[in-house]
Amino acid sequence: MTVERIDASVAGRWKLGDTFVNRMGFGSMRLTVRADRERAVRVLRRAVELGVDHIDTAAFYFSPGGILDGEDGPVRFAAELIRGALTPYPEGLMIVTKVGPDPRADGGWGEALTAEQLRRQVEENLRRLGVEALDLVNLRIVRDRERFAERFGALAEMRAEGLIRHLGISNVGVEQLDEAQRIAPVACVQNAFATDLRRHEDLLRECGARGIAFVPFFAIAGPKRETGPGREAGPGREAGPGREAGPGREAGPGQETGPGQEGGVTAGDDRAEWRIARRRGVSGHQVRLAWTLHQGPHVLAIPGTGDVAHLEENIAAGGIRLTAGELAEIDQR
Repeated sequence: MTVERIDASVAGRWKLGDTFVNRMGFGSMRLTVRADRERAVRVLRRAVELGVDHIDTAAFYFSPGGILDGEDGPVRFAAELIRGALTPYPEGLMIVTKVGPDPRADGGWGEALTAEQLRRQVEENLRRLGVEALDLVNLRIVRDRERFAERFGALAEMRAEGLIRHLGISNVGVEQLDEAQRIAPVACVQNAFATDLRRHEDLLRECGARGIAFVPFFAIAGPKRETGPGREAGPGREAGPGREAGPGREAGPGQETGPGQEGGVTAGDDRAEWRIARRRGVSGHQVRLAWTLHQGPHVLAIPGTGDVAHLEENIAAGGIRLTAGELAEIDQR
């Protein structure tokens, strides 16, 4: 089966705050891996051409030396690539960013724990994106959950000042969602979630019950995910950078797959997603994305890539309708 229509709108729509967006969005983290700026610009502009109106980014998405290793050269920030490629921003485009992880000079990762540190990160996002107010800011938890309410409250104050339109949270549980909603409205929750990474399934369902968007990361990578700030690390574990697979290399944790690659596994992989993909004539990562969108009308996808052909494959996945039998096959793991 070939997916004929490539348009983000075929995935359906859901609201982020007061704005409805197509459920198939775009994650910008991998844009900075290669030094070719024009390549990143082509990807971003093609995404918008294909109906993407929800782009995920962060000031700590940069290379070299940031969340992912990248080719040598000047430091490249995803937010600045977005600004250069898309300004003046199209009407209806929602750019979601995040704060919390704090890159250190030694290459490690700290965490913005004070109102002053969070304000500095918000201001950096404003500057790099070239906007007066951020559409939506997620507070990403790295390790510290004790001061969650204090930190979310600081962002709520910046929302009241007009620097932020909507707030979200990331790498959290139901307890943090309850805390946050007592302070300010929550527009979305971003957590790791995939066919083989379902520890947050209860939270996904709770978001649906409350009408809150659930935006999984690692929908393609699953448990073989890139390391980075706010990953699914245990207490005391420090996040580090991931890397991208080069031509001819099999993608490993945190590496990017290109067109025709089976999402970091061999073509003979016997997992349900890849069996279904072979039967349908699509890729394994397309089936994983389709499964993600089948988890509820409030579930959005933000797959990222630095390659136009891979972008088109990802967006086309929004048009794949899995049968009840196929969904059950994936669930029987």
